[in-house]
Amino acid sequence: METEKKIPATKNKKLKKFELRLNFSTRTLFLAVFVGFLLLSFALSLSQSSSMIKEKPLSEVLTDVEAGKVAKIEVEEMRLVVSYTDGTEAMARKEAQESIYQLFDAAKIDASKVELEIKDTSLGQLGISLLTNVLPLILMVVFFLFLIRQARGAQDSIFSFGQSRAKLFNKDHPQITFANVAGVNEAKAELEEIVDFLKHPGKYRALGARTPKGVILVGPAGTGKTLLARAVAGEANVPFFSIAGSEFMEMLVGVGAARVRDLFLTAKKSSPAIIFIDEIDAIGRMRSVGVMGGHDEREQTLNQILVEMDGFQPNEQVVVIAATNRGDLLDPALLRPGRFDRRVVLDMPDIEGRKAILTIHMKGKPFDKNVDWNRTARRTVGFSGADLENMLNEAAIAAARHDQKAISMDDLEEAATKVKLGPEKKRLQSELDRKMTAYHEAGHAIVTYQLPHLDPVHRISIVSRGMALGFTLIPPAKDRVHETRTRLINQIASMLGGRAAEDLIFNELTTGASNDIDKATSIARQMVIEFGMSAIGPVNFGPQMDIIPGGKMVYEQPAISPEMLSKIDSEVQKILDTGYKTALATLKKVRAKLDAVAEALIKKETLEGDEFERIMGGPRPAVLPHPANS
Repeated sequence: METEKKIPATKNKKLKKFELRLNFSTRTLFLAVFVGFLLLSFALSLSQSSSMIKEKPLSEVLTDVEAGKVAKIEVEEMRLVVSYTDGTEAMARKEAQESIYQLFDAAKIDASKVELEIKDTSLGQLGISLLTNVLPLILMVVFFLFLIRQARGAQDSIFSFGQSRAKLFNKDHPQITFANVAGVNEAKAELEEIVDFLKHPGKYRALGARTPKGVILVGPAGTGKTLLARAVAGEANVPFFSIAGSEFMEMLVGVGAARVRDLFLTAKKSSPAIIFIDEIDAIGRMRSVGVMGGHDEREQTLNQILVEMDGFQPNEQVVVIAATNRGDLLDPALLRPGRFDRRVVLDMPDIEGRKAILTIHMKGKPFDKNVDWNRTARRTVGFSGADLENMLNEAAIAAARHDQKAISMDDLEEAATKVKLGPEKKRLQSELDRKMTAYHEAGHAIVTYQLPHLDPVHRISIVSRGMALGFTLIPPAKDRVHETRTRLINQIASMLGGRAAEDLIFNELTTGASNDIDKATSIARQMVIEFGMSAIGPVNFGPQMDIIPGGKMVYEQPAISPEMLSKIDSEVQKILDTGYKTALATLKKVRAKLDAVAEALIKKETLEGDEFERIMGGPRPAVLPHPANS
């Protein structure tokens, strides 16, 4: 009895690979057969065209045979290929019923004078007949099979529309944990508590606490909402389903609601579990109110989410985490306790948060020893976590472009400016344009230096970036929550310092101050109509928010009399005039310094803060405290 031979595992793998390679799809097979048919037809036509030789009458060929000029004749059905003794060839044709011997007998020619070779072409003719008659039929059948298969696939995809497209987190992939998140300590603490709740539910239930149904993360772009969700996925030892709000919506009615049901059903089967919905505002916006209401797909999807999160059926041990940039647009029913119990607001990181974020993203990058991370953190006020990561990446790219071995402080400064203002633009400017830009930026810097409540100048440049021909960077020396009236007026004076310098030096006004005037006017108008910092008094003339029946928030502009509008415009004008006069008077006192800074800018194009202070005669005095605290 023969024993069964065992195939080694390695050989089995090779056989499987071979089988996979031979597993052609219908589309591939159809294309291969069609291309092969075209190539074969082309080859046959090419062979026939290449065999085309000089054709002679049959009588002339028989005369040449009798004269002994022919060495050999090849007979292929009705076609005669004649080879002459001098090496030339010719072709002749005969009737299909006549034999070559009958032709020789009729012409009284001895057949032994020439070599005769009769070829049987019946098999080739049969192949050509099959190729031209049967192959098109086969191709047609394959084509219809392909169409049927595609139609069946489309039908299957229609029935799979209602299935959730959420991606289940894979623990085998590199994980991001809470150690990779910085600058949002309050939000991280909230989510750490959620993860601990799912890991150790017993200690919370012992005190009567229930699992939070949901947590919504609200904040500007780049503050780390999605990163926090990925950290939760890395920390939690529970299934983590991730999906974007736009993935619920499809062209068919009812698909969004069906996918919501399928998502929560899958999560309940795997409970305890976490569902993360990114950009939930795509489906969670306020529902329409009144006669304009409708049954559009987005509203039905939102209704299904409301039911699944807090409906008749209990939804325990499934926590929903959602993220959005527009929390003000979400439906109030979605934000109430029992659905999203916690609303976590993520703000731009403070100086300590920026230091922590820089520490995380600087790993794996070589830096010079002279890099001052405290200065970098102070320099990047208003940067989000994404901005800081992008800044370090741009600095690394710049260092590599200059063939450096490490990233320097200059690379970080240039990268921070590039992230905030854009790359440098070498625009062709006339000497007069450069001089105007230099005096304009010097006016900003000197007014800022002279006024007591403003932050120090960090950098001045007449190199074009973005839409600006030059810039003066004045980052906040510290993170502030409140602003005073004195400081706001000083800021307006600093913004109008460029226009004041143009007026003082050139006795002319240019269009370069348009953006400064826009910002200064916006601050002055807010001081009057929102902050109550004018002679009109503490009255808010801005849009009023109200909640109408149905929970929808609306913004309504209150009715203001023409007389009051005139007073508002007058107060705004007074504030702007005060700022402009302050800037002009300040520049007149230090006219020589204005010329010196402008000349240095024309020569060097960019001045750092310490270089500017040396021209001004020494370090800038410390920023005075707010008058309320002095």
